[in-house]
Amino acid sequence: DCLLSRGLGDVYKRQRQESAPLRIGIAGLGRAFTLMLPTFLADTRVRLVAACDPRPQARDQFERDFTAPAYAGVEELVRHPEVEVVYIASPHQMHAAHVALAAAHGKHVLVEKPMALSLEECDAMIADCAKAGVALLVGHCHSFDTPYLKTRQLIDSGRWGEVRMIHALNYTDYLMRPRRPEELDSAAGGGAVFSQAAHQVDIVRLLAGSKATNLRSALGRWDTARPTEGAYSALLWFASGAYASLSYNGYGHFDSDEWMGGIGEMGQLKDADNPLNYGAARRRLASIGSPEAEARLKAESTYGGTAYRPPAMPDGGLAHQHFGPLIVSCTHADLQPTPHGVWIHADDAREFLPCPRPAVPRHEVIDELEGAVRLGQAPLHDGRWAKSTLEICVAMFCSASGGRDVALHHQA
Repeated sequence: DCLLSRGLGDVYKRQRQESAPLRIGIAGLGRAFTLMLPTFLADTRVRLVAACDPRPQARDQFERDFTAPAYAGVEELVRHPEVEVVYIASPHQMHAAHVALAAAHGKHVLVEKPMALSLEECDAMIADCAKAGVALLVGHCHSFDTPYLKTRQLIDSGRWGEVRMIHALNYTDYLMRPRRPEELDSAAGGGAVFSQAAHQVDIVRLLAGSKATNLRSALGRWDTARPTEGAYSALLWFASGAYASLSYNGYGHFDSDEWMGGIGEMGQLKDADNPLNYGAARRRLASIGSPEAEARLKAESTYGGTAYRPPAMPDGGLAHQHFGPLIVSCTHADLQPTPHGVWIHADDAREFLPCPRPAVPRHEVIDELEGAVRLGQAPLHDGRWAKSTLEICVAMFCSASGGRDVALHHQA
């Protein structure tokens, strides 16, 4: 059930006919890669030329799908002469070492969020790329998504006054999905703070348009069988005087996509009316039986596994991706980004500004990558930006454990 047999290989063949595509090598063929794969397939500005993964079945499928080499280790990938950009989609705890290897071989870097697990690792990654003279971008984070970027443009226009308050929330079944053991270990980068808050923090920082100064947070660990954070709430203050409240719950009860018109995080229409879909993640998890079986199930559901299903062909996109309901309160309007556009709830009336459906999912990531590598433009989502987001995530742990406000000192 390879990509080529589903017609996706035709997209890849057309890519080869385009001039000067970004030649990308993939470090890690797991879930992050599968979420970016529709972008890589549909965007003619990129071409996949190599990959690495410790799983033989993933390497085999990549070689079948792309007629390109797949290696067992990152060391071989970064030495491949065709690789121009390394997309680092390995587990969080490996990001710093893999960025160092890529930079040492003169490769530009696109690294998944979170950038790393410590500020010291972030500093080393920034220094490694600066020394090598290569671009460093961090993403995908949902702050790339067009409706949030459009909302930022509306704020910048000044028409609606200053940002005063941002309210962001998201309820999902994140923690109930099959996980590897380290994904349930906060010290190894597991849990909702590292994996999910990185999205939400990035979005509210983008929309606030001001440096964060301090925060107060509470974390939820409510399931002894899933020994990591499945929920959090935080209040974040900014130098401008604005503040943001962030809440996330990944325990799989309420689904806040109901408040997004039934559009899921990836822009897909969800079948919420089907009663079999409610609680499906919990029922599946209960049937697995052991942590070892859970890890095997996740591996088999990932690229190259026997239960893996390729992404559907992009068809213009149903809607934009998102990270749950969000409202920006300005002096003269509340701005509401949605999967289809932005609502402006102003003093005397409201209006809707549509965002055209995306022809390529997550094309905004390639926009920044192309700008940095081909045009020498400074990206928004660079190392300093991502380090600031990580500082807030780390501070959430400190605030919750100490029951206190935490000051922030490394905000870009």
